[in-house]
Amino acid sequence: MKSKHYKTLEAIFKKPVQSNIEWKEIESLLISLGAEISEGSGSRIRIKLNEVRAVFHRPHPRKEADKGSVISMRRFLENAGITV
Repeated sequence: MKSKHYKTLEAIFKKPVQSNIEWKEIESLLISLGAEISEGSGSRIRIKLNEVRAVFHRPHPRKEADKGSVISMRRFLENAGITV
């Protein structure tokens, strides 16, 4: 994992929850962790990581994930066995 990915991981787990994490950085982190990402309908994406599956919506028109998405991503990563 590159240092940029580790910084994104730290930002996801940081408290209080941040709302300035760009979604493309989160997707890049997931790919570096070995996640399988597939497109759904609209802005949906399906993610599978360590046999854990989830569906997320890419944010639009903003590039940054909102606090609710960051909390959901944190929970998804924890369920997949990924922590800081």
